[in-house]
Amino acid sequence: MIVNLPVPFGKISRRCVGALKAVQAEHVAPQVYSTRSSSSTLPRITTHYTVYPRNKDPRWEGLEMERFADEADVVIVGGGPAGLSAAIRLKQLANQHEKELRVCVVEKASQIGAHTLSGACLEPTALSELIPDWKERGAPLNTPVTEDKFSILTEKYRIPVPILPGLPMNNHGNYLVRLGHFVRWLGEQAEELGVELYPGYAAAEVLFHEDGSVKGIATNDVGIAKDGSPKDVFERGMELHAKVTLFGEGCHGHLAKQLYKQFNLRENCEPQTYAIGLKEVGLDYTNPYLSPFREFQRWKHHPSVMSTLEGGNRIAYGARALNEGGSQSIPKVTFPGGMLIGCSPGFMNVPKIKGTHTAMKSGMLAAESAFSKITDENLQSETAGLYIPEYEEAFKKSWIWKELYSVRNIRPSFHSYFGLYGGMVYTGIFYWILRGKEPWTLKHNGLDSAQLKPAKDCTPIEYPKPDGKISFDLLSSVALSGTNHEHDQPPHLTLKDDSVPVAQNLAIYDGPEQRFCPAGVYEYVPLETSDGMRLQINAQNCVHCKTCDIKDPSQNINWVVPEGSGGPAYNGM
Repeated sequence: MIVNLPVPFGKISRRCVGALKAVQAEHVAPQVYSTRSSSSTLPRITTHYTVYPRNKDPRWEGLEMERFADEADVVIVGGGPAGLSAAIRLKQLANQHEKELRVCVVEKASQIGAHTLSGACLEPTALSELIPDWKERGAPLNTPVTEDKFSILTEKYRIPVPILPGLPMNNHGNYLVRLGHFVRWLGEQAEELGVELYPGYAAAEVLFHEDGSVKGIATNDVGIAKDGSPKDVFERGMELHAKVTLFGEGCHGHLAKQLYKQFNLRENCEPQTYAIGLKEVGLDYTNPYLSPFREFQRWKHHPSVMSTLEGGNRIAYGARALNEGGSQSIPKVTFPGGMLIGCSPGFMNVPKIKGTHTAMKSGMLAAESAFSKITDENLQSETAGLYIPEYEEAFKKSWIWKELYSVRNIRPSFHSYFGLYGGMVYTGIFYWILRGKEPWTLKHNGLDSAQLKPAKDCTPIEYPKPDGKISFDLLSSVALSGTNHEHDQPPHLTLKDDSVPVAQNLAIYDGPEQRFCPAGVYEYVPLETSDGMRLQINAQNCVHCKTCDIKDPSQNINWVVPEGSGGPAYNGM
């Protein structure tokens, strides 16, 4: 069943659930914070309890901090393609084997699909495996691909590149979809099978058993003022415990980041690399003056692109980071009590620019592996949270791994000594002819956050002004995303050290966060009382793309979830 706020989690107290009414966001003016300065006392930027613990804050003394808990067999974090596919598969198996299985999906968006963003050309392989009669069930796949064009753009011209049969850019048999609508449809299928869907609940914390295995998750507290103090309506979040928890938060999930460190999951893989999906601008760029948003606006004025857009109306806007590391950047995906699914560990096929089908399949594999363990009456688990290494084994034997491994060297080849054209030649020889069977794996250049050069070594980029017809300004674009957050809450864009933005990012890189953010969240503005600059964070603008957390050269920004239901409100993006 789909459950909208406010609805209790089974046994959870009315008092706890009633407090979640506070997550309903309203449109408000920007909130302003400033960096600490040695010359004057200013409000600090970061007030979030993950940085400033409440047990050391006298304003929190005497408050009731107990959380109510509920139990499920499987808890899934994230109501996207992977999470919903896992939920559907679990209930299919439970119904098939006549087993009782409680499956709960928590999703931070106010509605299923409201935070889903993709220029999706959907490959229906996994969908056909999961729901063979998807056409009869009315899946919103209405536009089959009829033609592909692949080109190299010069300043004014387009050089056509043939798409040979078997190349990953060939989209024969695929569908153009509005992924948010597709995800909403998946939610309806899950609901019919008895999955409990909880939109508007943001998973804020991973819970652990005493033996170190994952116990479940806790939703975030509500009713905290922007200065970090409790409001009169403060209520603790709630705990959801499970035999196994699946983490399908999407690209660069903030809980997955914690799990990487807790279980050392990235010990034997390359660093993940990313792009930002306006049009895919790689986040491994080096010039701190580059603005992905303004590059996108300039791209739209290319003659071969502009002819398609002329006469159209801008109706929506959004942005989201996406994984581009390939198979060599996939971490270990199993650990005691949990599994990583979907774009969280990074199953995107980069040359295809597709990850929905692989995300769905990963959720299905995780579900099948979990179901076998959960329903095994003779199972003797060494940990309180079930450890399911069979998922990793099934993943490595599946078509996901075969597909990702075969294209593993395409993206890094474009960043080799031979550059763009060398990468194209490499792709032609080693993928089209050998299908990725070369006996080596190319490495990436390291973390995207480490790629920026100092501003003094780079040339500022002069971007043309938007014309309001083909290209547009940033803030009017963000307004079309439907983004909304409760203004009186601590900024969820937290800083490990409030002094770093001015002392390092501004001083060395000329404040790149005010350019790489596609939503105008970060600004450097003059101090009101003295010379110098301060950082202003417009947290209510955040579209949850995670770019800042990825690209910040100081790795000082830590994105955490805001109160549930906050963020963009995409309608079928």
